[in-house]
Amino acid sequence: MYHSALRAGLFAGAVFSASLTMAAELAIVSGDSGNGLAFLQSQLKQFEAKTGNTVKIVPMPPSTSDQFGQYRLWLAAGNADIDVYMTDVIWAPQLSDQFLDLTDAAKDVVKDHFPSIIESQTANGKLVAIPGFTDAPALFYRKDLLDKYGKSVPKTWDEMAATAKEIQDKEREAGAKDLWGFVFQGNAYEGLTCNALEWVKSFGGGQIVEANGDISINNEKAAKALETAKSWVGTISPPGVLAYQEEEARGVWQTGNAVFMRNWPYAYALGNGDDSAVKGKFGVATLPSATESDKPAATLGGWNFAVSKYSKHPDEAIQLALFLGSTEIQKNRAIQQTNLPTIVSLYDDADVAKAAPIIPQWKEVFMNAVPRPSAPTKVKYNEVSSLFWSAVHDTLSGNGTAAENLELLEAKLTELKGSGW
Repeated sequence: MYHSALRAGLFAGAVFSASLTMAAELAIVSGDSGNGLAFLQSQLKQFEAKTGNTVKIVPMPPSTSDQFGQYRLWLAAGNADIDVYMTDVIWAPQLSDQFLDLTDAAKDVVKDHFPSIIESQTANGKLVAIPGFTDAPALFYRKDLLDKYGKSVPKTWDEMAATAKEIQDKEREAGAKDLWGFVFQGNAYEGLTCNALEWVKSFGGGQIVEANGDISINNEKAAKALETAKSWVGTISPPGVLAYQEEEARGVWQTGNAVFMRNWPYAYALGNGDDSAVKGKFGVATLPSATESDKPAATLGGWNFAVSKYSKHPDEAIQLALFLGSTEIQKNRAIQQTNLPTIVSLYDDADVAKAAPIIPQWKEVFMNAVPRPSAPTKVKYNEVSSLFWSAVHDTLSGNGTAAENLELLEAKLTELKGSGW
């Protein structure tokens, strides 16, 4: 639908007028908390001042799996109370029927974004959401501790584990009893799918389900990747890592109790906050791989803004989505939140580089980004991911070997595929 508000030219280079005939009351859902929530609130105040509309934030649980479940319930019920949804990069194929097509509305700005990001938000020729920021995780490392022990940034997982164990043991002997070598996201949820996909892909074990729909996960390289990760639990990673999501891992890291951490860019700015025990003491690098000749892998993440087809104010809701994905707001988000822009030009922006020098550096991480298999599995992706993370969690927990669990996973995925992706 090509809405009248957009025909009137209310969106042009992220500059808005307040010329809508009647102010609308909009609602946007967000799982942000802390600094992320405060940032969103500040941007919404700008939007309100420019347009005369008001926007209410409907809080969501931090788990993306829980968010997705709630979204499906609301959308299936035709809920008109939510106008704009913040959506994970993997959700476009699954929820496209419930959102407005933004192709016409965004026709003047899509060229500014990474083509792969626009492609990720396009389903059956329909632009499902406006990109807000992209994500690719990295290896956070304690530069001070690596320097202290004469260690280089690890290139392989084995090197990471050996370095983590040596520093962990020596620091504990010196009194740092709570220090661990490596923290990651080991809970049974979407975050574990991301972590495990990186392990498997970096070992040459494929992408769970390949782009052509072939189920590839049951192979020796994938099994070796998971057995390697299992060996970390209780040695360089706390047993409790099996319940960690992003914030639990960051909590251990930011209090100075980890040598290495796998996490997303948002943790960089927080780690350099005034209340952080690791402020100025760490760096980031691409995640390790199985061998130096193997390519590292970083799961493609990111968040977008989709407009519900049940919105009572579609013109204004589209205006809000375009505003939140605009160059102006993406630049502010990069500077204040170290969120990776989806707009290519911002990686060469002097203000961004000065305020967040890590962002140009993260471009290399982003170039190693690997998508989750949401495109080939379409509406069944959530079930595919759940089956995968469950098999991985069982392996990490010692409930069966990786080979046994992957063989069972293949059988379950084959049955699921048989009912149609």
